[in-house]
Amino acid sequence: MSIGFFEGTHKCSITTTMGLGSHEGGCLSIKMNEYSFIFMVLLYYITTSYVLNSLLKEAEKINLRALSKERRREQLIEATIQCLSKKGLSSTTLADVAKEAGLSQGIVNLHFNSKDNLLADTLRFLTDEYDERFMKTFYGAPADPADQLLALMEMDLKPPICDRSKIAVWFAFFGETKAQPTYRKICASRDQKYAEILKSLVEKIVTDGKYIGINPGVISTTLSSLTDGMWLSCLISPKSFNRTESLLAIQSYLSSTFPNHYPR
Repeated sequence: MSIGFFEGTHKCSITTTMGLGSHEGGCLSIKMNEYSFIFMVLLYYITTSYVLNSLLKEAEKINLRALSKERRREQLIEATIQCLSKKGLSSTTLADVAKEAGLSQGIVNLHFNSKDNLLADTLRFLTDEYDERFMKTFYGAPADPADQLLALMEMDLKPPICDRSKIAVWFAFFGETKAQPTYRKICASRDQKYAEILKSLVEKIVTDGKYIGINPGVISTTLSSLTDGMWLSCLISPKSFNRTESLLAIQSYLSSTFPNHYPR
């Protein structure tokens, strides 16, 4: 089969060896086929682009809803911290939290279902915040046990950890650990982890300095007690509490215990 095109007349003839003769209009048919193919390709890409854009927009909406939900929970927990610092665990109600957050009580119920769940999640929030700050400080300090230990002591006395509202909530939960197994479990796992890290750092300092007659467990417990006492001072005597003096007191204790690592 042969195809011939004639410019100027815009005609096309098709000749076959089967004796079918020639036919005008074949050129138009071929051009129409070409246009149809191009049209289908364009339609495919347009449709595909539309579908992809729709999927991306839907994914963005889902992500925004998830972020919005998480932010709303955090907003309610922050409001709970403020309420607990003012009224304590037993006196704080879901209505108080809703009012503090500027939301309806139904929103509080939607996210937490009950006051017990809200309180437990608030304690976990504080624990997670402390853990994140503790580990970031620990790994961010120079790779020297003495520097790491001092950095952790400083962390305990600075915001956002040493915050009066949060400290009030910490002590409120500490007072309920005997009656509430959930609180006890959360606090116990936290305390054990940090106690082990502090003790390990003290052990390395003792070994490095060849200090005699020093019990690392006693020293690490004493340091924790010092920071707990300073937290209490911040809570009950905020006007007289001085972060700089508190840190100097800890440094003085470390200097008297490990003079080679913390020279005066």
